[in-house]
Amino acid sequence: QDSRKRPSPPAATMAAYEKRRVAAAPAPAPASGLAEPGQAASGGLESEAEFLLRAGVTAMVREALLKVLEARPEEPVSFLADYFERLVPGSPGAAGEAAAELPGPPQRLARALWYVRLAHHSQRTAFDSNAGAAYEVLGAGGRRRKAGVDGRLYSELLRRICQHGGAPAEAAAALLGRVRCRDHEAVPFDVFRYGVLTCFVLLEFAAKADALFGVLDGGSGAADGRVCQAVLRALEDALGIGHVALPGRYLEAGSRLGPDGLALAMDRALQERKLGTSMSRDEFLRKATALFVAKVKPVE
Repeated sequence: QDSRKRPSPPAATMAAYEKRRVAAAPAPAPASGLAEPGQAASGGLESEAEFLLRAGVTAMVREALLKVLEARPEEPVSFLADYFERLVPGSPGAAGEAAAELPGPPQRLARALWYVRLAHHSQRTAFDSNAGAAYEVLGAGGRRRKAGVDGRLYSELLRRICQHGGAPAEAAAALLGRVRCRDHEAVPFDVFRYGVLTCFVLLEFAAKADALFGVLDGGSGAADGRVCQAVLRALEDALGIGHVALPGRYLEAGSRLGPDGLALAMDRALQERKLGTSMSRDEFLRKATALFVAKVKPVE
């Protein structure tokens, strides 16, 4: 058969020709000692795939994607940017990564806080995985302490979670009083996860209450006190009576307070003949989050 009927691909033909040409008559190196552009140190050409493998880029990107799938962060692009920054020697991210490996509590707390913030608590698998990583970071033993998370580090982590949210300080303090442990106590993982999850649910509950007040005040900064009290009573009824073991159910209960229920509660309040006073945003948030904290099951 005529071999011309099955021509080789142009790229492969040119590559084969170039290799034979270089092997037959290698070009002299320039006076500066630099290799020709596109020419490997061994005298041959390196393909794109070979370069990526040799530089370790393929394994690096694969590892980064696995980290994203494992953590499932709310902002994957920011997560990847932070991840690759930590790989660059001398960068601020790398310095923070090195500091996080030190045995001091501030570094471990910062690293644990970074872990628990990666994924939303509704992503249960990712959240539990990240909480487990934070638990291991805090529980790493040093020269002067045994491995394990004590109540002091656990309570400080919860305080930092609430500190960076929009929940009122009174509600955060009351919540910490229910879920914290004594400083010398060893904290099991289930208690650790419960406390971390409850703090994040409080922050989300406060954000939803703030958005609800934005509807009530119409942008004026103050709302009718009668309407606010009616909404708070309806919210309390939706949360139910007694303690709930799973903090996520508080948000589920609040979501059952649909537009019809709110509209009915506000309509009844407006029909009252009493002279109503105004309620500020801060007061509404304090009362709404107090309802949430009252339903949190204390840690025994």
